[in-house]
Amino acid sequence: MDWTLFGAMVTGFFAIINPISTAPIFANVTAGSSPGVRAQVARRAVAIAFCIIALFTVSGNLIFSLFGITLTAFRIVGGVLVMMVGFEMVHGQPSRVHAPTDEDQEDCRESQLTVAVSPLATPLVAGPGTISTAMGFAGDGNLLRVGMTLVAAAIICAVTLASFLFSARLMGFLGQNGLNVVSRLMGLIIAVIGMQMLMMGVYAAIAGYSSYAK
Repeated sequence: MDWTLFGAMVTGFFAIINPISTAPIFANVTAGSSPGVRAQVARRAVAIAFCIIALFTVSGNLIFSLFGITLTAFRIVGGVLVMMVGFEMVHGQPSRVHAPTDEDQEDCRESQLTVAVSPLATPLVAGPGTISTAMGFAGDGNLLRVGMTLVAAAIICAVTLASFLFSARLMGFLGQNGLNVVSRLMGLIIAVIGMQMLMMGVYAAIAGYSSYAK
């Protein structure tokens, strides 16, 4: 086993997922939920995110080929969605992209768990960047590399789960004013990440079109 490569995988996943910056976002989208619901959302989000990462690690190229999807298109759409979330957070509004409506909140507790799928599991944890990173680490599908990739992803998902579970204490320490500042700052960062995803997708699309035209 190449421990240097494994260390690079762990570092790479930590950088792209960034568990520390996701804690305030988790606290923001689960504001008003009970501690039990927040814990359920955290566990469900991380479990779904890991399943998505594992799925694309093992068979990402096959899935894209099967549905005729390109990573370029995935980055463009994912970037737009992430920017929408970021812009609404900057303006101090709960994101309509992922937040349950008032009617949903009244229907049942299950509606409060929908944020575990979007935006927490995807695109914030298992977004285009994470998926492309996992597929890159897995390489040509060598079993050892795939296994190393899955273990590295599991480690960072565990760190992310811890950041979600302790986010309430962190937010309690910051207070409401501090939470508002952090929320807007995280919104700005998320918007920038979304723009980067979009730019990478557009650049790849233009480069691909230019090559095809020639």
